[in-house]
This record gives sequence, C-alpha cells and structure tokens, in this order.
Amino acid sequence: MVSVAILGAAGGIGQPLSLLLKLNANVSKLHLYDIVNVPGVAADISHISTNAEVKSFLGAGQLNDAVTGIDLAIIPAGVPRKPGMTRDDLFKINAGIVKTLVEAIALNSPKAFIAVISNPVNSTVPIAAEVLKSKGVFDARRLFGVTSLDVVRASRFVRDLRPGVDAAALRVPVVGGHSGNTIVPLLSLASTPISLSPEETKDLTHRIQFGGDEVVKAKDGAGSATLSMAYAGARFADSLLRAMKGESVVEPTFIALAADPEGAKEFRELGAGSLEFFAVPVELGPEGVKRIVPLGAQPSAFELDAIKVATEALATNIATGVTYVKGV
Repeated sequence: MVSVAILGAAGGIGQPLSLLLKLNANVSKLHLYDIVNVPGVAADISHISTNAEVKSFLGAGQLNDAVTGIDLAIIPAGVPRKPGMTRDDLFKINAGIVKTLVEAIALNSPKAFIAVISNPVNSTVPIAAEVLKSKGVFDARRLFGVTSLDVVRASRFVRDLRPGVDAAALRVPVVGGHSGNTIVPLLSLASTPISLSPEETKDLTHRIQFGGDEVVKAKDGAGSATLSMAYAGARFADSLLRAMKGESVVEPTFIALAADPEGAKEFRELGAGSLEFFAVPVELGPEGVKRIVPLGAQPSAFELDAIKVATEALATNIATGVTYVKGV
C-alpha cells in the first residue's frame, strides 16, 4: 500500500501528472490537493479503471489531511513561467508556496519522500531542506529536486541530431542544477557513444539547457512545459515507487550531497566544491538515496568548464533559498 500526494494537482503540470500516477500500478492511494478546481480533477480521474483510490483536498483548511499518512509527496504547485520570465522571477511567488506545503508534510508525514518540481528547483529544494531542518525531521536521503526533464530532453534532442539513436533507451547523465547554464549534460558519457563535433556539442548543450524557453515561446503566453514535465515527473515518481519495493533504480536528481558524502567526493572534485546541493545520478532504494553513482569516466574539458559555470550560479541560487527560510 503506497500513498502518494500531488500538491498542486489542478495545475498545468498537476493534472497530467495526476493522470499518469493514477495509471501507476504501484499507487494504492492518490491524494490530490490544490487551492482551486481539484474536486473536478479528482472526480474525473477517479473513473479510470485502475485500483488506486483518489481523494481530493481543497484549500488550506484541508492541507494537513492531504499530507497525512503519505509515503511520497510530489510538489508541482506554483505559477508557470511566462514569456520573458526567468526561474528567478518565479521565486517570490513559489518560495512561499513550497515552504507552506513542506511545513505541512513535516508535521503530518515526516518520513515521506518529497519530490519538488516547483521552480526554481535550485532554490525551492534548499527551502524545503531548511524547513525540514527547522522541524527536526530533515533526512537528506528523502528530499529530491526533480531534474528528469533535463535528461528526457537530452535523450530526445540527441535523436533529433542522430535519428538512428533510440531516445527511449539513451541515457545522458545531467549534473549541476535545473535552470539555464546550471544544467550540464555530460554528452561524452552517454550510455550509447555519440559522435558529435565541437559545434554540435555546444549547440546541443545550449538547447538542453534552455529547452524550456522553446515551449514558453511556442505557447505564446499560455504556459510553460507542462506535459513533458508531467511525463518526467511521473517517470521519477515511478522510479521512487519501484525503489520503495526494493528494486535498484538509477535516476538523476538534485539532492543534498550529505545524502552520500563519500559518493559526493567525485562531484566535488569535478567542480561542485563545497556546494550543499547538486544534481547527480543516484541509485534509489527503500530509504531514498542509496548512493551517488560514479560517472565511470572523466567528463570532457568542455563539460568540466560548464560545471564550473554551473557551480557559480548554483551557489547564489542555493543561498537565496536558505536565506528565504532563515530570514538572514
């Protein structure tokens, strides 16, 4: 019996994510929470012929009930990006939302896994960590920033250049963070070797880093990457659910490196330095992060330079989140 709560279930990411989790055979109970429209979403997907029981929770008065007795909380809540808006622009709004939701989780399900989708992930995950620390329930192994969309895009965009590649099977390690130049795809370490010219590598890296801008522009003010993000979020959630049952699953995710100090050493030496948080490939297990998975080879010089750039930006992003909670 696994209970999952989706917080922000009536939004652009939340609705398709709720649908995909209703289809997941590992989910027995699905709690859908939002401040508007969620009863209709829950009623709609509750008719789907899978075994998961669906309940809706509407508004702040029902938040505690929504996150009581859950094993996994997924947080896509917040406002989407609009044309000209950066992830930093989202911070002022989404920071408070994430803080409130995590406070409720800490109170009612302190051992739940928490997967944060709400942007800017580079700052909202540190916010979640500081809230959990303040409540005395922080476990670095159980808090995740969902960066799966960067990996999904990397696989798909490689296929756009090399149609012979199977995008579904290809895995490109993506490290760093989850915005712009903090996203570092390690194309040289792809699961299937890819021959790329320096120019192709540069252009492909940039497209992966700023792929979200393509969607924001194409939607012309109507939203950001919601469907692909829901897919990526559901993939990550599925990996967590399988890991809970004892299966060994590897996924990239933005975590507190304290979850595996020994495994973190490789990434600190590659350029992460003293950062508290960094996106790394992680082997998941029943308790969350089982270990940080070694890369197995040295990234290219281009990629090492990109990690340095990412680290500088991440230091600021992380500090912004920490300061928001501490009020320093």
